[in-house]
Amino acid sequence: MNFSRPSLIIGSRGSELALWQSNFIKQRLESLYPNLRVDIKIIKTTGDKILDSPLSVIGGKGVFTVELERALLLNEIDIAVHSLKDLPTQLDEGLTIVAIPQRANVEDAFLSNDRSAKLFELPKGATVATGSLRRKAQILARRPDYTIIDIRGNVPTRIRKLRESSWDGMLLASAGLERLGLAGEITHHISVSDMLPAPGQGALAIEARENDAEIAEVFAPMEDEKARLSSATERHILHALGGGCQLPLGTFVRKDGEDYLIDACIAYPSGKGMLRQRLRSGQEELLQNAEAIAAAFMSQGAGEMIANLTDSETTEKTH
Repeated sequence: MNFSRPSLIIGSRGSELALWQSNFIKQRLESLYPNLRVDIKIIKTTGDKILDSPLSVIGGKGVFTVELERALLLNEIDIAVHSLKDLPTQLDEGLTIVAIPQRANVEDAFLSNDRSAKLFELPKGATVATGSLRRKAQILARRPDYTIIDIRGNVPTRIRKLRESSWDGMLLASAGLERLGLAGEITHHISVSDMLPAPGQGALAIEARENDAEIAEVFAPMEDEKARLSSATERHILHALGGGCQLPLGTFVRKDGEDYLIDACIAYPSGKGMLRQRLRSGQEELLQNAEAIAAAFMSQGAGEMIANLTDSETTEKTH
């Protein structure tokens, strides 16, 4: 194609994982369009600047995306590369996701100084670190005796904190560890049958201005239909529940034969229990069935649980 601009600017957070993601997209672009110059502009977000408070205190919704989206709307960058699970389900007016590339591993990972340890087989009263309300809630649903502590910081920082601690373990996203070449740090992967991931976990989102048809055309080759369908359905459940990124919702949509299997849960942060829904769906009915799952959760009392989430519990960012 004939791209009218001599260069393209990617907006990125400055963490090692964010820069890996942006450089991955940069390399894909340079491979597809050898004559195109691609630059990365680092933009600090609220979530990057304030590291000594839980995300709920500084505002959970969009804390890793707002500044990047503002730069897009001001034409300071051409695209922003995000972890899809960071993006609110309702984008700002004038913005769109132009591509979702092939999805990486959706599983969560357990890390421990004891390389033989298993998340759900730790001693009574074990201490586990996570920055995710979703993970905390699903752990406590099975092991209410555990002590869950909040942790912030980028991936290498969290690993260092674990190594220097007496914690029994810590949870991170498998995709982030694998992208950074840190898969060797993983004690074991947690199967989706034991812990459902966040909506869109493992997927990247390329966000651009809605009226930029040229950018949409540039990124069309990176679009992965399977990743788009699964993550869009997961995010639609979250949207239908009226929750932001802090809602303790776990969900994974995967192809199962000719149909899709939608699996979702909401776990109570107090550890008192968990609601779970599973539904087979044809491709055309995915969004309709996502709404059906949300409605089923609401009929089981999820609305009251969501309304009663305390500020100290509303945190769901895991990088």
